[in-house]
Amino acid sequence: MATSISARVANPAATTTSDAIVEVRDIGKRYGDIEALRGINLEFERGKLTTLLGPSGCGKTTLLKIIAGLVPATSGDIRVNGKVVTGPGPERAFVFQDFALMPWATVLRNVAFGLELKGIGLAERNRTARHYIAEVGLSGFEEKYPHELSGGMRQRVGIARAFAVNADVLLLDEPFSAVDEQNRRKFQEDLLMLVEKERKTFLFVTHSIEEAVYVSDRIVLLSPRPGRVSQIIEPSIDRSAAPDVIRRDKGYLDVVEEIWQGLRQYAE
Repeated sequence: MATSISARVANPAATTTSDAIVEVRDIGKRYGDIEALRGINLEFERGKLTTLLGPSGCGKTTLLKIIAGLVPATSGDIRVNGKVVTGPGPERAFVFQDFALMPWATVLRNVAFGLELKGIGLAERNRTARHYIAEVGLSGFEEKYPHELSGGMRQRVGIARAFAVNADVLLLDEPFSAVDEQNRRKFQEDLLMLVEKERKTFLFVTHSIEEAVYVSDRIVLLSPRPGRVSQIIEPSIDRSAAPDVIRRDKGYLDVVEEIWQGLRQYAE
């Protein structure tokens, strides 16, 4: 089994693809006197997982929230399926770092909530919710409440809720940061299975270089504030190999090290 890497300095021409579902065009963001993002140009391909990676404060989560329609850009625009984003929409679903579950609602109700907002009937939304609860390994916990679950289980509920609404694009903001390393690795493997099965477009934010290399089709490296696209790295990993084989493979480790060498200058 071998891995390989190709890296290039990104520019609008280099990121163009005929199968783009999300288009980011000259996005800039300011918070008063602070310039968080400058001149971001990217396209995200259908059915692929792209990770935003960079030093703390580089604007990874800000960019993700702008794409989600949760935060307005100062300049530029976002298009999803060719339409300009003006706010949240049903074609995008967001998985928050802090779970954002309704504490008074059961797992089933939390997962079905987005379908309820869309006016889906009770029987259909519960059927769909139960399907995705099973997909994330929580069958039997449908009637539990968030306070009865571990942090990892609550995160699984958030992921199931995002899948249940059948969005084209799933945006995940450090979804595994609150769990221990053992569960984190299991979640990474589960995520790859869901990516393969669902064929959705995933935009993923993490601080972990190892995690980014392991789960990504493409990694977008952002520079320190103001965040700009520094490089685009494409790890080419043989997913048929066992996870422990991949994690020990020299090619995988070389990609991790190359990214670290590029980012270490920004380490505090």
